[in-house]
Amino acid sequence: MFERRSLKFPITVGVTMIVTLVVLIVGWILLAVFGATRESQNAPVYWTVLTVGTALFVLLLVGVVIYLVLSIKAVNLNRRQSNFVDSVTHELKSPIASLKLYLQTMGMRHVNEAERKGFVKFMLEDVERLDTLITHLLAVGTIAQDAATKEIEAVQLDELVREISESVCARHQQESEVVQLELVPCVVQSNRVDLDMIIRNLVDNAVKYAGESPRVNVQLTSTPQHAILQVSDNGNGIPRHMRRKIFGRFVRLGSELERERPGTGLGLYIVSTLVRSMGGEVEVTDSRDGGAKFTVKLPSISHQEPAARESAPAASPQLKTAVS
Repeated sequence: MFERRSLKFPITVGVTMIVTLVVLIVGWILLAVFGATRESQNAPVYWTVLTVGTALFVLLLVGVVIYLVLSIKAVNLNRRQSNFVDSVTHELKSPIASLKLYLQTMGMRHVNEAERKGFVKFMLEDVERLDTLITHLLAVGTIAQDAATKEIEAVQLDELVREISESVCARHQQESEVVQLELVPCVVQSNRVDLDMIIRNLVDNAVKYAGESPRVNVQLTSTPQHAILQVSDNGNGIPRHMRRKIFGRFVRLGSELERERPGTGLGLYIVSTLVRSMGGEVEVTDSRDGGAKFTVKLPSISHQEPAARESAPAASPQLKTAVS
């Protein structure tokens, strides 16, 4: 789950810096010896030692900079992993505590039929939350598997977007009108589960991080070569300096102690990795409502006219996949 980085490169840099420092010290000693007689026959040796010493000094400075960068990355990775552990711990404990409370209540006293139905409804939501979290964590372990092992099929992308949007609205107990759809029928040759993960993460994030009166717009357009999906919301947006970082593992804005919305910091990493594996692109910009707009460009195989959509085969049942 956590990133495993090879120690070969930092060890090589460290050894190189030590050897360079030793050679540099010896060089300065020789330079001092030949410096006193640099106008004599030792002048060529003097300038050679000076040139080599200067080059080694620059190399040493470069090594220090590289080590500093590696150290900063290690600190940031540790911070993100700590946030990830805090987030997953909260995501696991909250539904378990809720389930325990409902079960204890039902076991300790008699509840009428209306209360029982309400309890069952809330418990199913908690189970769904746990199932989503576990599926999400397992997805990270298999996300980078060879594309040759995945089942590739022609997926009616507009129908999949419609299904997922309805599912996300129901999950967040929002009216379906919250997500406005502008879809052009198109087909993408890819793995359906991977496409489901990409779309579900983006739409779920948009609904989750939208404003108090959530408004999410999902646009799907098509060119002869690409399907272009745009998901925008009216939330607080994403700072410019974080727009590339948010696609990394465990990256979430703010501190876990101050965060109100659930998540693991893996959703956008999954989106970015899957989109790149399909030969596509993903970027984030400002939306017209002040929030964030994610644009995904995927290779498409066909563009259908709206009239052809009625004769298209019905989409397969909704897939249950990971969301952030």
